[in-house]
Amino acid sequence: MSLGRPFSVLWSANAASNLADGLAFVSIPLLAASLTDDPRWVAGLSTLYALVRLLVALPIGVWVDRLDRRTILITANLLRGFAVLALAVCVQLGAGGLVLLYAAYAVVGTFESAADNTATALVPSVVRKDELDRANGRISAAQLIADEFVGPPVGGFLFTIAAAVPVFAMGGLWAVAGLVALALPLRRSDTATVAATARTSLWREAITGAVWLAHQRVVGGLAVIGAIASIGYMLPFSILVVFTQRQLGVDEAGYGLILAASALGGLAGSFSTARIRSSIGYRWTIVASLFTGAVSLLALAATDSAPLASILLAIYILHAVVWGICSTSLRQRLVPGELRGRVNAAARVLGLLGLALGSFLGGLLASVHIALPVAVGGAVFVLCAGIALILVRTVDVD
Repeated sequence: MSLGRPFSVLWSANAASNLADGLAFVSIPLLAASLTDDPRWVAGLSTLYALVRLLVALPIGVWVDRLDRRTILITANLLRGFAVLALAVCVQLGAGGLVLLYAAYAVVGTFESAADNTATALVPSVVRKDELDRANGRISAAQLIADEFVGPPVGGFLFTIAAAVPVFAMGGLWAVAGLVALALPLRRSDTATVAATARTSLWREAITGAVWLAHQRVVGGLAVIGAIASIGYMLPFSILVVFTQRQLGVDEAGYGLILAASALGGLAGSFSTARIRSSIGYRWTIVASLFTGAVSLLALAATDSAPLASILLAIYILHAVVWGICSTSLRQRLVPGELRGRVNAAARVLGLLGLALGSFLGGLLASVHIALPVAVGGAVFVLCAGIALILVRTVDVD
């Protein structure tokens, strides 16, 4: 069933952007490796990307609430598209080198944060509240297909033609996403209701969103669960490639197959979440999904079978998608429109900090035993399920 033309436009812009992300996942590290033999400079791109997104999250949240969200979405996609197209020209001409790649990637991280926050804030403006689960499920499905199934292999293939080819494709796709977003309807409600008189400072406005989040039981609780769940996610996934080699005995090709199989679970979650939630409500869908994630990781830590591990990871990714759709839909339902950007940003900061802590702990625990980060990740999700059972219990939106 169609969710309407405005949502179709927003979905199409997101899909083009997600495909560019999938190309970048493979082609940017390959490009870096072609420019330097030092693995620290290659890994540094991921570190830079994470730091940039963390630093700009709160200011961007303020601007998403201050300005017209349609304009931000268009501008963010066009600017990162043009930045990457400029990088592609330099790569083709053999100019710029690693410094230029780092600079372009910092620009991409900044505008991706703006585009992601804005798109999430826009969804409640283009669909009814009772359609949020389906809308977020369709966005999630497109992201999985682009990021996991289409983008990486296409990016690798294009790189074999010439290093600049996937970079041109990435820039073109982000520019297309900006042009598609031009078809979004103009809505007054998409512009923040900021007084025409003197505004408060940028950081004071950012703190307003964080304070609102801290005092809101359900949305604040979901943000805390999201931060803890991010730790649980990165504990196993920061060392997953080593885990599959040592405990499962698979090579690089086998690792790729396991990841592809796990993404199928995410697709199943994307298309089933709305039905599950309508049957048992947000509270029990969230609790069940988090407990499912815990069980899948605890079982994964105990197995040495690659086929079974593929099934368990698919179940894990299914849980992650169900949890993500429900938490996003609840935030979109419960956060006032004029605060969505800032609350999204505050929750995102907590999640990014959780990812950083989880990856650090994953490396430490793996030095004790390779399965330990996976098992501890499962225990973390048991904790998340318990917190959700307590906090998500008075949501009158089902």
